[in-house]
Amino acid sequence: MAKNNSFIRLEGTLDGLTFFRKNGENFVKTKSRVSRNRILNDPAYKRTRENMQEFGAAARCSKAFRESFASIARLVGDSYLSSRLTGKMRSIIPNGVGLRGQRTINLVDNLEPFLGLNFNVSKPFDSQFNAPSVGPTINAGRDTVTWSLPDFSTDTFVLAPEGATHFKLALAAGYTSNYEWVPALKSYEPVEDEPNGVGSVTYSNAVAIGGMVGAATDLTVDLTAYAPIPATTALFGCTAIVFYQMVNGELYELAQGHSMKIAVAG
Repeated sequence: MAKNNSFIRLEGTLDGLTFFRKNGENFVKTKSRVSRNRILNDPAYKRTRENMQEFGAAARCSKAFRESFASIARLVGDSYLSSRLTGKMRSIIPNGVGLRGQRTINLVDNLEPFLGLNFNVSKPFDSQFNAPSVGPTINAGRDTVTWSLPDFSTDTFVLAPEGATHFKLALAAGYTSNYEWVPALKSYEPVEDEPNGVGSVTYSNAVAIGGMVGAATDLTVDLTAYAPIPATTALFGCTAIVFYQMVNGELYELAQGHSMKIAVAG
């Protein structure tokens, strides 16, 4: 796939080339000359089918992850979040059991690659907020996540975007199940339907930018409604910062500048 830098902006297919726009940019790619029927049935494309099945599994698992943070992901995520998460899911498939094309996505035993992942690569959480804290923790039952921060200076530890007058810290947590190949359905399905793709977010009070916060900040996400949590389901905890502007006594959420990262998993 290549970028189209010509002053002529085309969309559609012409002479085997497909022109399209994505995220405000123009791209061009060659049209596949191999029929879908051949890919799905020709023994020569066995490896291709295996890769397609596992890529589809990674995409489905990634979607469940994003759904568990749906209420905040739109604020803090960039346009490539979906593809980056799918890539992370795809990278752990070789660690799963089963034949190629049917290997389990074992999130629970492969959490390390996800720690520190930023929802917006251009706004890393640690560059926007770096007040000292021990980070969020997950309780033994994996149904509660807590984050405690001592009082801190907003001038020193918060990098606010232009126009921001206030911010809120947020603690988000969500569940994603392992995924496995189900021969009867010829598709990947969650090992556990519940909880999967669900979560919650807790916000701090609005804090004015300038000076000390004035008190410790304690955030808790209570997920006990989903207990007991299956051993084949992973819990992810994320820390976030969301910026606001005070106008005539009302707080308005800024359109950009927010950030969030995966801080803990279990």
